[in-house]
Amino acid sequence: MEETRDASAAMQQQPLMRMKVMVAIDDSKESFVALKWVLDNLYGIAGVVPEAGMLTMVHVQEPFQQYFFPAGPAFYGGAFTVVESVKKAKEEMATALLARALQMCKDKMVKAETLIVEGDPKDKICELAEEMHIDLLVVGSRGLGKIKRAFLGSVSDYCAHHAMCPIVIVKPPKEHNK
Repeated sequence: MEETRDASAAMQQQPLMRMKVMVAIDDSKESFVALKWVLDNLYGIAGVVPEAGMLTMVHVQEPFQQYFFPAGPAFYGGAFTVVESVKKAKEEMATALLARALQMCKDKMVKAETLIVEGDPKDKICELAEEMHIDLLVVGSRGLGKIKRAFLGSVSDYCAHHAMCPIVIVKPPKEHNK
């Protein structure tokens, strides 16, 4: 406990460096827990000003996989309409997620930017962090067990092993898991 107070006091006494922080946002509660952690712990410190650095929130959409193969000229128009409506729905969902995240930042008076990209979330998050020269990557943890993580893969686990910058994996509070 003493060390925590000492570290907090030291951070307040030192000039604030401009840090680029990236938070991965998806439709899970855990990603918003991670964003809240960033806002409370990196920007919620007394004396921290909004100009302290840039907060980037990224949402990665997995590419739409078309699993049906229509035949004949009558199906082409319908297939295109279905694909376009699914893409539009995904974009609207991503926009709504990031609008919610931006509102959380505005409530804390933190300047933030958002990105929506398409690809495999694990790879894209690491690629963007490197391309943008991010100083700290923050992701939420869904708390998958060892077996689920082995079969399904874990974005946070992948990023911990492949990101070229420091990473914080935020676990949800215990009452959040119940």
